Amino acid sequence: MPTPPGGHALRQVRPAPGRQLHALPIVEETSAGGLVVDRSSGQPCAAVIARRNRAGRLEWCLPKGHLEGSETPEEAAIREIAEETGIEGHIVRALGTIDYWFTGDDRRVHKVVHHFLLTAVGGRLTVEGDPDCEAEDVAWVPVTDLPGRLAYPNERRLAAAASSVLHDGA
Repeated sequence: MPTPPGGHALRQVRPAPGRQLHALPIVEETSAGGLVVDRSSGQPCAAVIARRNRAGRLEWCLPKGHLEGSETPEEAAIREIAEETGIEGHIVRALGTIDYWFTGDDRRVHKVVHHFLLTAVGGRLTVEGDPDCEAEDVAWVPVTDLPGRLAYPNERRLAAAASSVLHDGA
């Protein structure tokens, strides 16, 4: 089974005596992304994307994607945000890491996503640069409105952390 982009090779896990192991192989994946914020209108707004979940429902979320080659999480976050939103950003600080598991057809995936707060420094809001065509829409959303827009609780917590940082003057 090939290693996923930005992931790690499969690892074989042996069950403890008397315990049964899940039948699917485990894959480790690492991604990066975050909130790119524009303050030019006075009210901080973040670029968020809409993509389809595995059930086909459109959900608003933070831009993110796999690390490529020898990229650092910071480099991947800048690249992924630019690809999925069209906005070039400069990292202000780390926001946090989300760590979760999900199961695909042929594997269990342990995914770690590093999120950063970025300041918008250029570009134009568009999904046209997304090479995977996962982002279907992109929008500037006031940071204060993100809790009502983002689909995932962990991302809403990161947005709250970003709001606090922005409020404190970062």
